[in-house]
Amino acid sequence: MENFDELLKKYADFIVRVGVNPQPGQTLIINCPLEGAPLARLCVRSAYEAGARDVQVNWSDDAVARARMELGSEEALTDHKPWQLRRYLDYAESEGGVCVLHLIADDPELYAGLDGNKISRVNAARRAFMEEWQEYTMNDRVQWSIAALPSVPWAKKIFPELDADAAMEALWKLIFDVCRVTGGDPVCEWQAHMERLSALRDKMNALDLESVHFESSNGTDLTVGLADQAVWESAASKSEKGVVFLPNIPTEEVFTAPHKDKVEGVVYGTKPYVFNGQLIKNFRVTFEKGRVVDYHAEQGQLLLGRLLDGDEGSRSIGEVALVPASSPINRSGKLFYSTLFDENAACHIAFGASYPGTTKGGTALSKEELLARGMNQSHLHEDVMIGAEDSHITGKCRDGRTVELFRDGVWVL
Repeated sequence: MENFDELLKKYADFIVRVGVNPQPGQTLIINCPLEGAPLARLCVRSAYEAGARDVQVNWSDDAVARARMELGSEEALTDHKPWQLRRYLDYAESEGGVCVLHLIADDPELYAGLDGNKISRVNAARRAFMEEWQEYTMNDRVQWSIAALPSVPWAKKIFPELDADAAMEALWKLIFDVCRVTGGDPVCEWQAHMERLSALRDKMNALDLESVHFESSNGTDLTVGLADQAVWESAASKSEKGVVFLPNIPTEEVFTAPHKDKVEGVVYGTKPYVFNGQLIKNFRVTFEKGRVVDYHAEQGQLLLGRLLDGDEGSRSIGEVALVPASSPINRSGKLFYSTLFDENAACHIAFGASYPGTTKGGTALSKEELLARGMNQSHLHEDVMIGAEDSHITGKCRDGRTVELFRDGVWVL
């Protein structure tokens, strides 16, 4: 690819300085697969140039992960040691603090053919073990960001007609394009994009909505009641120390918290969803009083059931997000088989936990206080795509007005 090295450096600088935004004196932890080493090295340099005190890189490998899941005993895979949690908490509690960058190279079917029940139990045990750290990220107590790089299995899934090298090049080009790197100055591009999303966020908050209603010709007819004192948020987040960061790269959404007991109707998935390294396709779920009471999937129905039975809160939703069909990810015409991208191609809901920051003053509230506002609680937070090209979305205001938000899949507000 022409100018690949230049584009990769721009991408690295952008995801470090705008995405995770390490501050002078902070430690940056980078979690990265082995194939991402060239990108990780650039991120390390960029973080030091931004003033980071230290940069730690944790390496991973999908082949090792699959072998462990396939051949390792469940007892060993769920035997978590205190240092695995403390390596994050010790930095978070130290002077200067910590921020975390996750570089991911998805394999949509990493665990295809393996024991799904075992995978679910192992992952649930890890989520429970890491709950104390998860509270740091869910409450934006630290900066965190997720960005992607290609892997051969992922590239071949998106471009099956190409050989491995050509598919990797095509996926890099696609990532650079939808992440606004190709155009020249991604920092300026993203500043303008975040301002646009912030303006939509402010309009949504000014409406003082009590619910949103989704309809589309595929059969979706879903009313999502909002949590008490729900707040609409957009691309950028702010840590408890006031540092602005970009959790997801890319991002196109404006989102808030549903009330866990006030979701009614049926909704159809519009894009496949990857859960525990396996695919769920063409699914439907029905809600009554906020909980899923019926579900079906043409592929991965047992997997969908495991997701919904993950814990007490996994049959309710913790996020509803509005994303126009005109987003660059959707306009690319490609299905990414990656939630990071596909959730930014379509409106979506998330089974599981609410983000505390999507209710007024929520990051300072206790779990009991959040629950009283209708904020869902769970170890899970799994986004599934429900937006269609003909989605019609309206909002009901607390003063009784009905306002049109989306027509034919795009904003009209």
